Amino acid sequence: MNAPPLLFLSSAAVRQALPMAAAIEAMVGAFKDLALGSATMPPRTRLSASGNKSVILVTPALSEGISRLGLKFLTLYESNRAAGLPLIQALVILADAQTGTPLAILDGAALTALRTGAVSGAATNVLARPESSVAAVFGAGVQARAQLEAMASVRTLREARVYDKDAAAASAFAREMSERLGFAVRAAPDAASALRGADIVGTATTSRVPVFDDRDLAEGTHINAVGVYQPDRAEIPPETVRRARVVIDQREAALEEAGDLLQAMPGDKAGRDFFDTTLGDVLLGRIPGRRSAGEITLFKSVGLAVQDLYAASRACVEARGLGIGIELPR
Repeated sequence: MNAPPLLFLSSAAVRQALPMAAAIEAMVGAFKDLALGSATMPPRTRLSASGNKSVILVTPALSEGISRLGLKFLTLYESNRAAGLPLIQALVILADAQTGTPLAILDGAALTALRTGAVSGAATNVLARPESSVAAVFGAGVQARAQLEAMASVRTLREARVYDKDAAAASAFAREMSERLGFAVRAAPDAASALRGADIVGTATTSRVPVFDDRDLAEGTHINAVGVYQPDRAEIPPETVRRARVVIDQREAALEEAGDLLQAMPGDKAGRDFFDTTLGDVLLGRIPGRRSAGEITLFKSVGLAVQDLYAASRACVEARGLGIGIELPR
């Protein structure tokens, strides 16, 4: 049997093949697969290149559920901003799990932004109040855009606010997303103004310290915290974490990398509640989602390889159906 041509999907092709609604469906499948034990996902390998304030991540995953395996190579170089280069660059390789045959190479930066936004969409759908209509976003980059798009995919939003230390970036975000999503998106002058009246909050920054004050957060708010994945960084105030109902992507990953949660733990008395409820268990109905209108819910994600695997698989199926992408000879 001859292997099919190797498919290459550029960033534009990834976005065309994987609209947000399809990406959210893929993430629901990924987290159910993970919770059922059908996915194998070793800890990601982390490297640094000296002198560049860099993070290099290599993340493999295997799913028996969809018979696919994948590998993502991602670099994050903070010095790239000054050079006019993307902060995050990545490639994803997708292969058949039965034969090991490579099937596709995808732009990993676009895929990462989409799947991270999509998993927040899946979490928002089961944790935010049904009547939620106002969103607040912290950060004005690519990931913040995906976060707001995902929120708008699962809730009928009438307004959104964005806050970023770079006021020009926040204004550009507001203009672009207002046009793209069809409702008012406004740049907020400060964090408190962004939070005022917000039902859903998304944090997508690289901040080392909390990006808002717990006192400004209303009861009943749902938060998606996806920006940082290092134990020494935290976007969410510890006071918020301690009064929220926390849902995580995976216990092992959260215990190692979720600085938002780790820094809120009372000394060496590990608050098990912080790490006991996974999104997969909620999606499978093993654990209820939102339990009351006044409950603050917090979904903390550090990013998992199974998300890339499911997103890449779905993107390739859709791309072949649409006839997009570049077929590479073997």
